[in-house]
Amino acid sequence: MNQNYHTEIEFQQLTPKGQEVCGDIFLSRRVKEEGRTVLVLSDGVGHGIKASVLATLTATMALNYSSFHTKPEIAAQIIMDALPSSGETPNYATFTMIEIESNGLIRTINYDNPPVIILRGNQRFIPQKIYETPVRGEENQGKMLRCMEFYALKEDRIIFLSDGVTQSGIGSSDLKMGWGHQQVVDFILKQIKNQPKLSATKLAQKIVNRALANDKYSLRDDTSCGVVYFREPREVMLITGPPFYKIKDQGFIQRIKEFSGMKMICGGTTAEIIARELGLKLDMVQYFADMSLPPASILEGFDLVTEGILTISKVEEILENYSAETRLYDSPAEEVAKRLLQHDIIYILLGTRINWAHLDPDQPVEIEIRKTVVKRIIKLLEEKFFKKVNVEYV
Repeated sequence: MNQNYHTEIEFQQLTPKGQEVCGDIFLSRRVKEEGRTVLVLSDGVGHGIKASVLATLTATMALNYSSFHTKPEIAAQIIMDALPSSGETPNYATFTMIEIESNGLIRTINYDNPPVIILRGNQRFIPQKIYETPVRGEENQGKMLRCMEFYALKEDRIIFLSDGVTQSGIGSSDLKMGWGHQQVVDFILKQIKNQPKLSATKLAQKIVNRALANDKYSLRDDTSCGVVYFREPREVMLITGPPFYKIKDQGFIQRIKEFSGMKMICGGTTAEIIARELGLKLDMVQYFADMSLPPASILEGFDLVTEGILTISKVEEILENYSAETRLYDSPAEEVAKRLLQHDIIYILLGTRINWAHLDPDQPVEIEIRKTVVKRIIKLLEEKFFKKVNVEYV
């Protein structure tokens, strides 16, 4: 099936007041060789550390068995048998698993979490292929997995939740029985109709924030929401380092000229070569509040021009430590990181000419060779942020 979309994935969660550990666990894995992505949300019974342990065990096993293509009903039996038991109260964790295949086939497998919500455009979509399969094992009688399969189209969305969302507000005067699944669906549809291009991040935030408001800003349960959004891809090019051979400068420039998306340069020498070959003026200007990095520059046709190795080393650090609570402010590295995170397909032109200044033993220890730092950034973008990265060594 021909794909013409990018898969944006976001997960947001909030923890009840007084709890330091969240009992909902979200794990993901991209099986690069198969072009598969597997997402798992597990909700452990109870709260705190016990719930977190149960959810972590469940999510980890579900992720591994899915990666091995184990049948869901067999995997569920193994997971349930493996969870530790204590006393008369059974220990268990619910889970939702979403498998995204390279050909666009989507498979959702749900055990005791709120039903997965699928939107096609601004309407709810019910796949034709919906089935229930029993969990194997005599001790699991009556336990069912609810499964759905469909092929994703551009502007489809998948929303999966823990019951902290659907049960938010329970007992209050206006939501005595909790927010409820249908009211969550109605809320989501209203958001999409108001903002048809609403990002996965914004939608997930709106859902958990509404659940928080339902509980009068004092959550009773771990509250989690994941959103998958299949949309038009956004492209950016990051250019860092001059070509190894100076004779290749013109071909290097042609490659940049042909790119129609947003373009960034990290590297003074690289910017000078591009400016020279294009007959443009490179203006040095410091327009960031953070003065800890070398100043940025302005070059017509380029969204951002910064210094090289110091800046991209800082970008790596930002991406490594980035979480849903991270706020990026005003520095060259943070601006580079923002643009990388805002785009889906990232083209990196990595020049391999050595800048001998960075081999000087008197330089700061944290300065690393450009190629090594960029490789780490690529790994983070692909595995942590689900970006598609194409790197070209020149």
